[in-house]
Amino acid sequence: MNSAATNALVDTGWLHEHLADSDLRIVDSTWYLPTVDREGIADYRNAHVPGAGFWDIDAICDPDSGLPHMLPDETVFADHVGRLGISNDDHVVVYDNSGMQTSPRVWWTLRAFGHRRVSVLNGGMRKWLAEDRPVAADTPAVTPARYTARLDASMVRSMQDVRSNIESRSEQVLDARSAGRFAGTEPEPRPQCRPGHIPGSLNLPSVTLVDPDTGTFRVAAELEARFAESGLDLRAPVITSCGSGVTACVLALGLHLLGKGDVAVYDGSWTEWGSSDMPVET
Repeated sequence: MNSAATNALVDTGWLHEHLADSDLRIVDSTWYLPTVDREGIADYRNAHVPGAGFWDIDAICDPDSGLPHMLPDETVFADHVGRLGISNDDHVVVYDNSGMQTSPRVWWTLRAFGHRRVSVLNGGMRKWLAEDRPVAADTPAVTPARYTARLDASMVRSMQDVRSNIESRSEQVLDARSAGRFAGTEPEPRPQCRPGHIPGSLNLPSVTLVDPDTGTFRVAAELEARFAESGLDLRAPVITSCGSGVTACVLALGLHLLGKGDVAVYDGSWTEWGSSDMPVET
């Protein structure tokens, strides 16, 4: 992995050593599917990395969209981020307690709005706790900061973009959902969604990019092997998708770690596509 790419990940030892850095902002982005009887904020209140704030994926979103946690506009995003005490020059480290499946969404979102000093804690809360590192239960006091957001539209794809791509095949579509959901043999967590997948898309479940033994992202050779097994051509542009735009960012991060830059996320993902009249394959 090249040096620019590896900055996307920091390890637990590094974070522990840098907890007191004045330009460091830590956020817990734990989130669970609506079918799971568990809430990220409850995990945060029980125990979090000292000094961490809580990034609510369901709140830092477009308030006018009927779809879950869609990207907000620049003003709404800047307001939320500023209230977390984050400025444009800060180094943001984001982690989760959900198997490295939600922190990449915040990593990608910040990058989409122009923030480059953002890293994911490799191994997340699972590894932090396993190493008996310090935790806190209090909500830290936050001094609001001024934040300026500039959306990079090249990092996002709309439903119409993806629909047009079915004919042009100018970009590969890689779906992060489980194989059963992709094939339409497992139920969707949102009942309004039809079973199946976007025609012509490929499947690589996001959980396969994380080592089950360590809870950390797989090394470069293993990531390359997983993407190759999915049928993806690393030389061609990619759109990542999933259920609602969260785990699609796990794939985006995995590709970034391999130095691949021509990757966009379909923000509406299957929640939008599967509940529309767009074509579906099973």
